[in-house]
Amino acid sequence: MALVGVLAVTGGTLDYATRPPALPDYAQVRSRWHPSESWLYDRHGRLIDSARVDFAARRLAWTPLAAVAPPARDAIVAAEDHRFRDHGGVDWLALGAAARHRLDPRKVRGASTLSMQLAAFLSPGLARPGARGWLDKLRQLRAARALESRWSKDQILEAYLNLAGYRGEAQGIGAAALGLFGKTPASLTRDDGLLLAALLPDPRADAATIARRACALAATRDCTRFPALAAAMLGPARSLALDPGLAPHLADRLLTKAGLRVTTTLDADIQRFAAAALRRQLLGLGGTRARDGAVVVVDNASGEVLAYVGGIGGASTAPAVDNANAYRQAGSTLKPFLYALGIERRYLTAASILDDSPVQLDTASGLYVPQNYDRGFKGPVSARTALAGSLNVPAVRTLLLVGVEPFRDRLWDLGYRGLVEDGSYYGFSLALGSAEVTLLEQAAAYRALADHGRWRPLRVTRDQSATSPRAIVSPAAAWIVADIIADPNARAATFGLDSALRLPFWAAVKTGTSKAMRDNWCVGFSNRFTVAVWVGNAEGDPMRAVSGTSGAAPVWRDVMLALHARSPGREPAAPADVVASPVAFADHIEEPRRDYFLRGTAQRLIAAAPAESRRPRITNPVSGSVYALDPDIPIDRQRLSIGVSGAAMAHRIMLDRRDIGQADRPALILPGPGAHRLRLVDLAGRVVDQVMFTVR
Repeated sequence: MALVGVLAVTGGTLDYATRPPALPDYAQVRSRWHPSESWLYDRHGRLIDSARVDFAARRLAWTPLAAVAPPARDAIVAAEDHRFRDHGGVDWLALGAAARHRLDPRKVRGASTLSMQLAAFLSPGLARPGARGWLDKLRQLRAARALESRWSKDQILEAYLNLAGYRGEAQGIGAAALGLFGKTPASLTRDDGLLLAALLPDPRADAATIARRACALAATRDCTRFPALAAAMLGPARSLALDPGLAPHLADRLLTKAGLRVTTTLDADIQRFAAAALRRQLLGLGGTRARDGAVVVVDNASGEVLAYVGGIGGASTAPAVDNANAYRQAGSTLKPFLYALGIERRYLTAASILDDSPVQLDTASGLYVPQNYDRGFKGPVSARTALAGSLNVPAVRTLLLVGVEPFRDRLWDLGYRGLVEDGSYYGFSLALGSAEVTLLEQAAAYRALADHGRWRPLRVTRDQSATSPRAIVSPAAAWIVADIIADPNARAATFGLDSALRLPFWAAVKTGTSKAMRDNWCVGFSNRFTVAVWVGNAEGDPMRAVSGTSGAAPVWRDVMLALHARSPGREPAAPADVVASPVAFADHIEEPRRDYFLRGTAQRLIAAAPAESRRPRITNPVSGSVYALDPDIPIDRQRLSIGVSGAAMAHRIMLDRRDIGQADRPALILPGPGAHRLRLVDLAGRVVDQVMFTVR
């Protein structure tokens, strides 16, 4: 009886010492699995990019057993546990053989079954460092048998393939297939399976060791292929074969959690040729002229983004910057919205004459002197020629008509959220694009012009709810402005008749270049698509020898041509309140033509207003001017001429406090050194205009 008691106590102690830990069931393991990656898909369900979010281990989505190629799966099972389907968790034959040949260096595998290894994956304490005693081994054996009693063989094999570590941080057959072979698990071959099996005993093994193990597992005389296959497997990662990497910047924006699968509005084909067009142009420009760029393509009808190229690397020194969503100076790309506001409020028409001549404007921060891109002036020009030719001075004169604050508010309504200050902050330079905008904002605003002046937020993902459009620009003004910037003849004086802006079908387009040649834009639309392109340097340094038509415009042209390869763009129909009328210009300022007007604003003859209808003002000297007296020139030859325009017959000129005569009679004055005030006063003594200048 005493012996029985001793045996009972010993058995109880042994049972307690070798009791396995509680293991989760198959459903729990599946539910706890979280991939380290997230994936971005196009509108058709095609993978366009992915992002690593969890850096603890490299795991892809759980791979079902049926998704693993049978030859590779069978090769791994044969190498690790060839009697897997026949035992109940413990291969007693293999265990006995391992005990006899424990020190045999030729053995390919140990006695651990797949079930025992899976138990160790599920409870790492079973395989902790130093856990090699016979009690520890008994615990693992009991855990494997417990696992087999609750799991099916297919569940055990599937979990093993997903939880095994293969190389470095790659965990699971999915990560291994992608990272080591550039394949999906379903595409693996038997040789791939042999290489993975050879890797499992020591994931850090070198290529020669893996090739030798794979040859032994293959049980073939001809092993000449394995050294090259092993070296290729351990070479650079091949994940790009399955991950196109088409939209890395958008992936960084949208893939914020591990395991996300985001379906975008992008079209992989359009994304590819937009990126290719940008890459081709930047290669042609060369890294010393411009290093970076971005392209956005939008479907006009839905407002869905079809392409989002935030950059393409190449010579870029800041490839991680998302240039499609970065704020940069707009340049002349804001001018269409300025002219649309002027036309909408009936301050001007497409045929109205604007003076493209030097102008200097007093501002709170000093004198503002707008210049044209070519530093020249064209004199009186129509609003059509001024906008299509991107002339700066007429744009500033239009802003004087419209007002800075109303224009700033209009831009805000069109989605330009970088304009966080009031109009006085931007001043007259707002006409020339001193505000900062993003390429996405540009695409949305120009799409509004294409959609009868109705603005809506752009959609980038399919789960974004569609919003109703808001009427911002009147349909008539939007159509007239689109007609102007689609007019190749109107832009010919600035860009020539055969620039990159001219397409074989109808398209409206505007270029822009920011201060010091830092940003180059080209944004335009057909009746179906809006394409916005930016070219520059992400770090903000100026470009070299890049203009509006040589930087972004060629990319815009290539993308537009590809989009309309099967269906050319068509000119949209004019709204009901737009009328066409022949118009002629006095003094042959421009050639007679047929132009478009808001109903009730048409004019058949455009002529300069007579002097008596214009406000009197001082035209010379210009306020803020500084004159220097030259001691080598006789003093009476250095008189300053006074110029006055408008109906000034009844006005007089006052220099400081001295009356120097009637305003309609040109005068020559010789003011002494110092600051001077020149005033134009009417008969009642009211100051009509005044300028300040300095003589040194």
